[in-house]
Amino acid sequence: MLIAIGRQFLDWTAAYQLFWGSRMNTDRLFDVSLQVCLEQLGPKQIIVAHLDDTVIRKTGKTIAGTGWRRDPLGPAFHTNFIWAQRFIQISLSLHDQTDLNSQSRAIAVDFHHSPSVKKPGKNAGDEDRRAFAESKKQQNLSKQGLSRIKLLRSRLDGHGASERQLFLSVDGSYTNGTILKGLPSRVTLIGRVRKDATLNYLPESEKTKGRNRKYGDPAPTPEQIRQSDALPWQEVAGWAAGKKHTFKVKVVSSLKWRAAGQARTFQLVVISPLAYRLKKGGRLLYRKPAYLVCSDNDMDIETLLQAYLWRWEIEVNFRDEKSTNGCGEAQVRNEIAAVKVPQFVVAMHAFVHLADIILNKSTTAAVLPRAKWEQKNIHLRPSTNNILNNFRGCYVFGKMGKSFSDFVAKQRLITNAINPMIDAVNPLFYIRR
Repeated sequence: MLIAIGRQFLDWTAAYQLFWGSRMNTDRLFDVSLQVCLEQLGPKQIIVAHLDDTVIRKTGKTIAGTGWRRDPLGPAFHTNFIWAQRFIQISLSLHDQTDLNSQSRAIAVDFHHSPSVKKPGKNAGDEDRRAFAESKKQQNLSKQGLSRIKLLRSRLDGHGASERQLFLSVDGSYTNGTILKGLPSRVTLIGRVRKDATLNYLPESEKTKGRNRKYGDPAPTPEQIRQSDALPWQEVAGWAAGKKHTFKVKVVSSLKWRAAGQARTFQLVVISPLAYRLKKGGRLLYRKPAYLVCSDNDMDIETLLQAYLWRWEIEVNFRDEKSTNGCGEAQVRNEIAAVKVPQFVVAMHAFVHLADIILNKSTTAAVLPRAKWEQKNIHLRPSTNNILNNFRGCYVFGKMGKSFSDFVAKQRLITNAINPMIDAVNPLFYIRR
């Protein structure tokens, strides 16, 4: 950031102090991204959010909020641990207004630091140990995630979306009783469950002696439903992995789940494994099946499936924020700065993608043409690197007093040339980090 504004040879103390104390309110940055997201979504479009947590690797043992975390990139057969910070992120999906089964772009609207409670030392007293046990219950990951969901719902109400339903897709770690029992009104949760989850049918309507039953007879497990022929498969279209697919699903409505309490009624969606080939003419392979529960018993299956398929975008966000934008690479130790600098980088990542979305709506915008080896699919969205290269070109040509549009026009003229001219500016905008 210092190099971008030409201050690499000047004292950098003031730049570091920008993230100390209360000089910067990062929450206001995410309020801006939320407001712009709502402006880009049409009044009839659904609001789909995705929640997940991520870790940022660190080496300093004295950095605030760091601790031993499970490595998500470790092998499935062995648990590895890394020293890292932990953040909870919520992203909103921006998708096509005319077609539900379309590609989306997830924009970060919340990035919250969620450290674990520090364990007392071996010489701590009983009072400290009791306080630690209570704090550990109150600050576990599920309860922190629930507080961010409630905060997002109130922020949407403050931005004029109080009448619109919020659809929230999560993975299996957040599909639990803590989240479902405390889920605020006007929020529909779509989450993944285990294949052996214990579900129940609704109780019979006839009143019997004693207390009224809250749970009916046990229902088959999701895996048993998938293998059974009693319920037919139905085909549902959905966008995933760059194109439309036809998914085979089974839907079972009006189910109870004891983990979620008596007040919730769910529908279960069983998704058949999707077939694919590693190469043309190769052997047909299958992915694993998926099992989803939805807190809205009447939600349309096509909307439910597509809302969950868009959840992959938050994983793309994590990769781009850390690998491309360098989230977590800043060498800061201050307790406040160690939290605010990653939040600032994620907010800037969201702003860049929002600027690209707004720019693409303009028919006269100058955009760098794709290289010969890149796909030319008009539905293929630009990557983060493509967006940054285009931004870099606009910035550099603006500082040089030249027109970036003229450079883009020249590039388009030489795309079909047999012997194109070697332009010294090409490597600057087409290089990849």
